Amino acid sequence: MNQGRTVFAQLIDELPKYEFDKCVGRYAGNKHVRTLPSYEHFLVLAFAQLTYRESLRNIETCLRALGSKLYHSGIGQPAVRSTLADANEKRDWRIFSDFAHILIEQATQLYADEPFGAELEQAAYALDSTTIDLCLSLFPWAKFRRRKAAIKLHTLLALRGNFPTVVILTTGKVH
Repeated sequence: MNQGRTVFAQLIDELPKYEFDKCVGRYAGNKHVRTLPSYEHFLVLAFAQLTYRESLRNIETCLRALGSKLYHSGIGQPAVRSTLADANEKRDWRIFSDFAHILIEQATQLYADEPFGAELEQAAYALDSTTIDLCLSLFPWAKFRRRKAAIKLHTLLALRGNFPTVVILTTGKVH
């Protein structure tokens, strides 16, 4: 029987919690919050992303299935759908955006001297563009076609290290 920590907890330990707390303080992310603090919200979102969860119901079910192992993953207790929905709606998105920029900066420093397949003096980047379909009745501001909504996600990837450096969302008419 495994007596150690979960892989998820070990991965999260590598993230700078102090920097995340500074981002939360900058935008008063825990003001008037009783049940799901910002860091735990981040852990739930990270867990959902890493385990390919696609809905709040799916996230809730997966967290409940973990039971006692959830605490060892760094998440205090399973969050219910309504709590997650409220947190996603009301918590300032800039907390997570600022933290992502901090992580990108750290990755840039880590991979600065990483060898690249070609001899280049400057940085090399790849541009990726993806269309994300949305429900038109829920997102009328993202009208794509007559009966369809979508946003376009543009990501600039640094080839040395293979991590995103810039992420841009565009809404409305996607070409």
